[in-house]
Amino acid sequence: MTVTDEARQALDLQRTVDITTTGRRSGQPRRIETWRYRAAGRYWLTGSPGSRDWYANVVANPRFTLHLKNLDLEVRGRAVTDPDERARVLGEIVPALDWAGSLESWLDGSPLVEIEFD
Repeated sequence: MTVTDEARQALDLQRTVDITTTGRRSGQPRRIETWRYRAAGRYWLTGSPGSRDWYANVVANPRFTLHLKNLDLEVRGRAVTDPDERARVLGEIVPALDWAGSLESWLDGSPLVEIEFD
């Protein structure tokens, strides 16, 4: 089993994850809990509309650590700003969340990062 296969299996089982990003101003590690999503056959980090420090950190320094229960992965985050791609991905994620509100609000103001494996 490759690391990527192990990572995918772990990610499929765990929605709540921790990530450690590098602070965009401080340069210090910043760890937070967040949710991962699966859409279009890939893995994503997003959240309800609003600004997020973790997102700004990933934009400034795309490399971060994804912490799963038994596995820490060094990954890269790809911030998604293309409106068509955002619509495709969030259009798959948001309708499945009964608490999410409108897709339009997520398209206008939610961070969206693809988790990329090296």
